[in-house]
Amino acid sequence: MLIQVFALMSCFLLAWLLSRSIQRYFATVDQSSGVLKIGVESFSRVLWPLLALVFLFFAKLILGKFQHTGLLKLFFPILSSFALIRFSFYVFRRAFVRDGTVGNALLLFEKVFATLVWLALVLHFTGMWESIFQALEEIILPIGKSKVSLLAVLQGIASVALTVVLALWISALLEARLLLIPNMHSSLRVVLSRLGRAIFILLAILISLSLVGIDLTVLSVFGGALGVGLGLGLQRITSSYVSGFIILFDRSLSIGDLVTVDKFSGSVTQINTRYTVLKGSDGIESIIPNEMFVSNPVQNLSLTDRSVVLVTDFTVAYDTDLDSLFPALVELVSQVPRVSANNPPSAYLLRFGADGFELRVSFWIEDPENGRTNVISDVNRAILVLIRERGIELPFPQREITVFQAQAKA
Repeated sequence: MLIQVFALMSCFLLAWLLSRSIQRYFATVDQSSGVLKIGVESFSRVLWPLLALVFLFFAKLILGKFQHTGLLKLFFPILSSFALIRFSFYVFRRAFVRDGTVGNALLLFEKVFATLVWLALVLHFTGMWESIFQALEEIILPIGKSKVSLLAVLQGIASVALTVVLALWISALLEARLLLIPNMHSSLRVVLSRLGRAIFILLAILISLSLVGIDLTVLSVFGGALGVGLGLGLQRITSSYVSGFIILFDRSLSIGDLVTVDKFSGSVTQINTRYTVLKGSDGIESIIPNEMFVSNPVQNLSLTDRSVVLVTDFTVAYDTDLDSLFPALVELVSQVPRVSANNPPSAYLLRFGADGFELRVSFWIEDPENGRTNVISDVNRAILVLIRERGIELPFPQREITVFQAQAKA
């Protein structure tokens, strides 16, 4: 017994030392991503029970050749349950946590899962596990013309849930791996991660159904009904999903682009398979179905070049010296912050208006995501200061009203 206690404590100590070394290595890894950070924190909790379980297995294997290992056998299911709980927590958080914040629903699910695992361990030690299995197998549920035991139904649900969670975990690992590729376009990362997740979930469901014993040929009827439903009632939804993959593949939109479609305009903040989120300059977010980006004309202000031209119009009196005013306007506007130095401003005489010369000043900006009205206001204020300094008149329409007083008749 003393040898077993010493072996048990040695396994715990070695596992703790090795897990601390691995945790110190993870501490040097860049954890700027919230998902990567929560994954590292969760995996560090898994390390100790997994390593202790490995060391305990080898200790039991070695000591079993010389003496009995009853104490080690007792701790083996306890430590296995503890490792299973923490490893499941790690998988859950890597699969379901997207923004680095663990929600209350996931915390509640983890508590329920841990309770079920410890309950199963208690049933194993008390010898009631086999009795409960036999009782569940004797409960028969009629499903159509066939009969299925309650145990088979529960095993099927557990199999589907387990394989789907594993598929989500693998897809999260794939997404994290894609984020580490520096030269890959953001749209290509999104489409590969979404395709990978869909393929993994589909394979997980098919594998789990096969493990349960369900014939996959029966899904052909469901597939035909689903096709009819897509053709009749889900055309717009299916079109949005297909359009989403088209947008991601042809890279016509990217995160951060300034676009205008129909009556909506703003910066692209999210590109999902069904919809795209535009955030306007007023802070309002618009959820646009992807079908609109494929079937309607779209103005993308930053597809190949983020530079945008802006104009401001005003009228000066006919006695204004335009030859000296135009160079002064160009030099003045070029000094306004945010006005592009690569494309210098220009001044034009548009037409001879009813009240004076109608002029236009055009200039370029390279950061339209910071707003356009504010830079136009700065340019107009600078032009106003120049006009007042030069004493230039800004004509405006004037009207004279003459009032005739009718003479009273005698």
